Amino acid sequence: MRVNLEMPEARAQRDQLVLDHLSLVRMLASRLSRRLPSHVDGTELVGVGVMGLVDAAGRYEPSTGVPFDAFARQRIHGAMLDALRRLDRAPRAVRRQQRALETILNKLRQSLGREPETEEVAQEMGLSLDDYDRLLDQLQAAEIATVSRAGGPDGERCLIDVALDTREGPYAQLERRELRSRLVCALRALPDRERQIIALYYDDELTLAEIGKVFDIGASRVSQLRTQAIARLRSLLAVEMPRPSTGEEQ
Repeated sequence: MRVNLEMPEARAQRDQLVLDHLSLVRMLASRLSRRLPSHVDGTELVGVGVMGLVDAAGRYEPSTGVPFDAFARQRIHGAMLDALRRLDRAPRAVRRQQRALETILNKLRQSLGREPETEEVAQEMGLSLDDYDRLLDQLQAAEIATVSRAGGPDGERCLIDVALDTREGPYAQLERRELRSRLVCALRALPDRERQIIALYYDDELTLAEIGKVFDIGASRVSQLRTQAIARLRSLLAVEMPRPSTGEEQ
């Protein structure tokens, strides 16, 4: 049965669960903070994570057989992601610049028959390389989630929303499989270095500074290349992509 918080014994059980799993909140907050712009305060993630932990302790039903660690992890992570979505206040001008960059990437990709080089993108946008780098910095500062799916500026769902969606209906499962297939194709189309940066950042969870050491470049340059890679992925996901074969998608 669900813990009855009106009973002193149940409240003590909830409080003990919270105390025993505070380190889980700190670990999840630290891991998530490494993927976020520097202006996002990691201590805020800890605060909302603790609230998620308290909620999990109050809702936990041992009779389900699900370990509390796994149950709480989902609640904590969800609370942090909700807080990040509320923090996303990118100005409309930055959103317009983001869409302009994606449009130009698609235009050049079609005319060149390949992924455009940085210099070609900057030239098409009428920017010097320095100004283009500054644009990437502005876009990075506005990026709270990660790669967005194609859609209208007010109706976008982020990849992070879809990947962490807990619904198990047939449509939700199909949506996740569809997005995963498209993302695999889009990643394959990236220039080698940008694809490696995405892998090191999101899969291996290296910091920008650690990735910089791998490529012998500064952390700020890694940040710009990551932002450019994300812009490429967004633009690639906005058009119809060939699907990978079943044999390769494991």
